Amino acid sequence: MGYIVALTGGIGSGKSTVADAFSRLGITIVDADVIARQVVEPNTPALKAIEAHFGNDIINADGTLNRRRLRECIFTTPTEKTWLNALLHPIIHQQTQRQIADATSPYVLWVVPLLVENQLQHKANRVLVVDVSPETQLQRTMLRDNVSRQHAEQILAAQATREARLAVADDVIDNDGAPDAIASDVARLHTQYLIYASQAVAQEKS
Repeated sequence: MGYIVALTGGIGSGKSTVADAFSRLGITIVDADVIARQVVEPNTPALKAIEAHFGNDIINADGTLNRRRLRECIFTTPTEKTWLNALLHPIIHQQTQRQIADATSPYVLWVVPLLVENQLQHKANRVLVVDVSPETQLQRTMLRDNVSRQHAEQILAAQATREARLAVADDVIDNDGAPDAIASDVARLHTQYLIYASQAVAQEKS
């Protein structure tokens, strides 16, 4: 297993922007959200299991998952959410491990929005939190997703608190400022992570 840096942050914090900056430096990105979408693409075993469990109306006319309908099902019935997690989490975990194992960069950036919620921080060598103020999160979420402030507040309330994320952080990027400020933070952390990864390899060999 290579050296893993877990990247997390709340909605609207700018995780994708930070991940893209690491990617431009040649670092392999393993994104939990991307994997979660891939495992329920048309004709996958997971999607067929979801259809068998929830019924045909969970599938759109083009064969894709009706995510809005699925959200309605699992939020109104907690046991259905438990069933879905039991189906998908092992598949997502397996794919994640495969992608990490296949990575060729000195370390891997593992993007996990729900790192704290799912208590996954111990699976990484280091945790990087993208931190912004709640007001910034609200404004960005409202603008990006075209939702009301009330809806954005509900999304924030369902996530781990800012304090809970910072409590598990080894490193923090403050993303309340201008987007171009991220590049210098990423470059600095990249240098550190290369050293940490090299030290980890040396320890394994000794």
